[in-house]
Amino acid sequence: MEKFSDNFQPNTYYHVYNHAIGHENLFRNEGNYEYFLKKYSEYLHPVCQTYAYCLMPNHFHLLIKIRSREELVAFYVEKEGRKGKEIIETDILVDTLDFHKLVMLQFQHFLNGYAQAINKQFNRKGGLFLNHLKRIVVPTDSYFTSLIHYIHFNPVHHGFCEDLRDWKHSSYNAFLLEKATRLERAEILNWFGNREQYLRFHQQSLDTSRFSEIEFS
Repeated sequence: MEKFSDNFQPNTYYHVYNHAIGHENLFRNEGNYEYFLKKYSEYLHPVCQTYAYCLMPNHFHLLIKIRSREELVAFYVEKEGRKGKEIIETDILVDTLDFHKLVMLQFQHFLNGYAQAINKQFNRKGGLFLNHLKRIVVPTDSYFTSLIHYIHFNPVHHGFCEDLRDWKHSSYNAFLLEKATRLERAEILNWFGNREQYLRFHQQSLDTSRFSEIEFS
């Protein structure tokens, strides 16, 4: 298994995943899945690009790339500017800004906000996610490719469907549609060559044993 990375770094790919506490579910109805993606786009799109995702009833997987130093600084300046705070010169921020803290704050706002909404909807209390947001640096091109397969086949692997095309809560089908998306659709299809090769890739059976240590039940 690849080593955990303590810090998010600009221009770096990560497999990010987390699980509900105990026997809880993160998603209880269709509206929960939709709300999760809506808030994800709101909080995370400014700091990362998304290459694949899968939302399962009690956990989720993401394949993301943290944005460049310049993009993160621009986001920070805009965010702090809206608060009416004094802003340091952006060229200084490129060398001094704590990028990991900036990204983690966005994840925390996103996950905490989602948990609060679920608590209110279902009259529950307390935390919803495991405390530690798990993240692994994507070290190689082959890992990147295998990870896409692993993420999209997660609902098949866990027995929620027999055909990955039937699971509505992953990015698999979104790469095949024409509708607007914040996923990196063009880059993913180019990665595999074209749409047809993307489809053929997902018809293969790949060895994903390298991910066995991060399995959720």
